[in-house]
Amino acid sequence: MEKLKNYRPTDKEPFMNDRQKEYFRLKLLAWKDEILKESKLTLQALQEENVNHPDLADRASSETDRAIELRARDRQRKLIAKIDAALQRIEDNTYGYCEETGEPISLKRLEARPIATLSVEAQERHEKREKVYRDE
Repeated sequence: MEKLKNYRPTDKEPFMNDRQKEYFRLKLLAWKDEILKESKLTLQALQEENVNHPDLADRASSETDRAIELRARDRQRKLIAKIDAALQRIEDNTYGYCEETGEPISLKRLEARPIATLSVEAQERHEKREKVYRDE
Protein backbone atom coordinates (compact mmCIF):
# COMPACT_ATOMS: atom_id res chain seq x y z
CA MET A 1 0.00 0.00 0.00
CA GLU A 2 2.89 2.36 0.75
CA LYS A 3 4.15 2.34 -2.83
CA LEU A 4 0.61 3.19 -4.03
CA LYS A 5 -0.08 5.74 -1.30
CA ASN A 6 0.21 8.79 -3.56
CA TYR A 7 -0.70 6.96 -6.76
CA ARG A 8 -3.84 7.85 -8.71
CA PRO A 9 -4.71 6.01 -11.94
CA THR A 10 -4.64 8.24 -15.03
CA ASP A 11 -5.82 7.98 -18.63
CA LYS A 12 -2.19 8.47 -19.73
CA GLU A 13 -1.21 4.92 -18.78
CA PRO A 14 -2.45 1.62 -20.23
CA PHE A 15 -5.95 0.80 -18.96
CA MET A 16 -6.04 -1.76 -16.13
CA ASN A 17 -2.32 -2.27 -16.02
CA ASP A 18 -0.92 -4.12 -13.00
CA ARG A 19 -0.52 -0.91 -11.01
CA GLN A 20 -4.14 0.13 -11.59
CA LYS A 21 -5.44 -3.34 -10.71
CA GLU A 22 -3.42 -3.35 -7.49
CA TYR A 23 -4.67 0.16 -6.65
CA PHE A 24 -8.31 -0.87 -7.03
CA ARG A 25 -7.72 -4.20 -5.27
CA LEU A 26 -6.32 -2.39 -2.22
CA LYS A 27 -9.12 0.19 -2.37
CA LEU A 28 -11.76 -2.57 -2.39
CA LEU A 29 -10.07 -4.50 0.42
CA ALA A 30 -9.87 -1.37 2.59
CA TRP A 31 -13.56 -0.64 1.94
CA LYS A 32 -14.52 -4.20 2.85
CA ASP A 33 -12.41 -4.06 6.01
CA GLU A 34 -14.10 -0.81 7.05
CA ILE A 35 -17.57 -2.31 6.56
CA LEU A 36 -16.66 -5.42 8.57
CA LYS A 37 -15.33 -3.29 11.44
CA GLU A 38 -18.56 -1.25 11.46
CA SER A 39 -20.59 -4.46 11.49
CA LYS A 40 -18.71 -5.78 14.52
CA LEU A 41 -19.30 -2.51 16.37
CA THR A 42 -22.99 -2.63 15.52
CA LEU A 43 -23.34 -6.20 16.74
CA GLN A 44 -21.61 -5.29 19.99
CA ALA A 45 -23.88 -2.27 20.45
CA LEU A 46 -27.01 -4.31 19.73
CA GLN A 47 -25.97 -7.01 22.20
CA GLU A 48 -25.13 -4.47 24.91
CA GLU A 49 -28.37 -2.55 24.40
CA ASN A 50 -30.54 -5.61 24.85
CA VAL A 51 -32.41 -3.82 27.63
CA ASN A 52 -36.13 -3.96 28.35
CA HIS A 53 -37.46 -0.44 28.48
CA PRO A 54 -40.35 -0.04 30.92
CA ASP A 55 -41.71 2.91 28.95
CA LEU A 56 -43.56 1.92 25.75
CA ALA A 57 -42.31 4.96 23.86
CA ASP A 58 -38.69 4.17 24.78
CA ARG A 59 -39.16 0.55 23.78
CA ALA A 60 -40.73 1.53 20.42
CA SER A 61 -37.94 4.01 19.73
CA SER A 62 -35.33 1.40 20.58
CA GLU A 63 -36.99 -1.19 18.30
CA THR A 64 -37.16 1.31 15.44
CA ASP A 65 -33.48 2.17 15.85
CA ARG A 66 -32.65 -1.52 15.91
CA ALA A 67 -34.67 -2.23 12.73
CA ILE A 68 -33.00 0.66 10.89
CA GLU A 69 -29.57 -0.56 11.97
CA LEU A 70 -30.31 -4.11 10.86
CA ARG A 71 -31.53 -2.91 7.44
CA ALA A 72 -28.34 -0.90 7.04
CA ARG A 73 -26.28 -3.97 7.96
CA ASP A 74 -28.20 -6.03 5.38
CA ARG A 75 -27.37 -3.46 2.69
CA GLN A 76 -23.73 -3.62 3.74
CA ARG A 77 -23.79 -7.43 3.57
CA LYS A 78 -24.94 -7.12 -0.03
CA LEU A 79 -22.24 -4.52 -0.66
CA ILE A 80 -19.59 -6.94 0.62
CA ALA A 81 -20.81 -9.49 -1.92
CA LYS A 82 -20.38 -6.86 -4.66
CA ILE A 83 -16.90 -6.00 -3.39
CA ASP A 84 -15.98 -9.71 -3.42
CA ALA A 85 -17.30 -9.96 -7.00
CA ALA A 86 -15.18 -6.94 -8.01
CA LEU A 87 -12.11 -8.53 -6.42
CA GLN A 88 -12.82 -11.69 -8.40
CA ARG A 89 -13.07 -9.63 -11.61
CA ILE A 90 -9.62 -8.19 -10.83
CA GLU A 91 -8.30 -11.74 -10.53
CA ASP A 92 -9.83 -12.85 -13.84
CA ASN A 93 -8.85 -9.63 -15.65
CA THR A 94 -12.40 -8.48 -16.40
CA TYR A 95 -12.40 -5.66 -13.81
CA GLY A 96 -12.92 -2.19 -15.23
CA TYR A 97 -14.73 -3.36 -18.35
CA CYS A 98 -18.45 -2.86 -18.93
CA GLU A 99 -20.40 -6.11 -18.65
CA GLU A 100 -22.78 -4.93 -21.36
CA THR A 101 -20.46 -3.46 -23.99
CA GLY A 102 -17.02 -4.76 -23.07
CA GLU A 103 -15.69 -1.19 -23.26
CA PRO A 104 -13.51 0.23 -20.47
CA ILE A 105 -15.37 1.90 -17.60
CA SER A 106 -13.95 5.37 -17.00
CA LEU A 107 -11.35 5.67 -14.24
CA LYS A 108 -13.39 8.51 -12.70
CA ARG A 109 -16.39 6.18 -12.40
CA LEU A 110 -14.29 3.38 -10.93
CA GLU A 111 -12.70 5.81 -8.49
CA ALA A 112 -16.15 6.95 -7.33
CA ARG A 113 -17.75 3.49 -7.46
CA PRO A 114 -15.11 0.75 -7.50
CA ILE A 115 -17.78 -1.97 -7.72
CA ALA A 116 -19.21 -0.59 -10.98
CA THR A 117 -19.93 -3.21 -13.63
CA LEU A 118 -21.40 -0.90 -16.27
CA SER A 119 -20.07 2.19 -18.01
CA VAL A 120 -21.95 5.43 -17.35
CA GLU A 121 -23.71 5.16 -20.71
CA ALA A 122 -24.74 1.53 -20.17
CA GLN A 123 -25.91 2.36 -16.63
CA GLU A 124 -28.04 5.22 -17.95
CA ARG A 125 -29.63 2.92 -20.56
CA HIS A 126 -30.26 0.33 -17.86
CA GLU A 127 -31.91 2.90 -15.57
CA LYS A 128 -34.07 4.25 -18.41
CA ARG A 129 -35.30 0.73 -19.22
CA GLU A 130 -35.98 0.15 -15.53
CA LYS A 131 -37.99 3.37 -15.33
CA VAL A 132 -40.04 2.48 -18.42
CA TYR A 133 -40.96 -0.93 -16.97
CA ARG A 134 -41.71 0.61 -13.58
CA ASP A 135 -44.00 3.23 -15.11
CA GLU A 136 -46.06 0.68 -17.05
